Amino acid sequence: MSAHAKPGSPSWRVQGVALVAPPLLVLAAFSPAKVAHAEEAMPVFSIKALGGILEPAMIEVPAGIRFKIEIENEGSDPIEFENIELHQEKVLAGGAKSSIVINGLMPGTYTFFDDFHPNTGKVQVVVK
Repeated sequence: MSAHAKPGSPSWRVQGVALVAPPLLVLAAFSPAKVAHAEEAMPVFSIKALGGILEPAMIEVPAGIRFKIEIENEGSDPIEFENIELHQEKVLAGGAKSSIVINGLMPGTYTFFDDFHPNTGKVQVVVK
């Protein structure tokens, strides 16, 4: 192979592969074995709404971990489950079930509420 192969020639392509392959092998060797963590179970927390009250009134979740909140409206009136800070909102008709997935949060307390019953329908999500 000549040191000055012309672009497009077979020897030029071989030189290109020879230049790219070693850095890629080094990256592969030091990359984590698992890129996707699909096999890890996502924590799921359940909240029930009935008569303008959300229960439980407080849930604790781990910091930095993606989790799911399942909401079940056991009443006949609609609810609007939301958190303004996290830009989460879910409207459920009476008897409906739904869920929201929240990416890992920083430690702190996040208040979710039923916008149709703001005085009684609250849940504190405490992230530790």
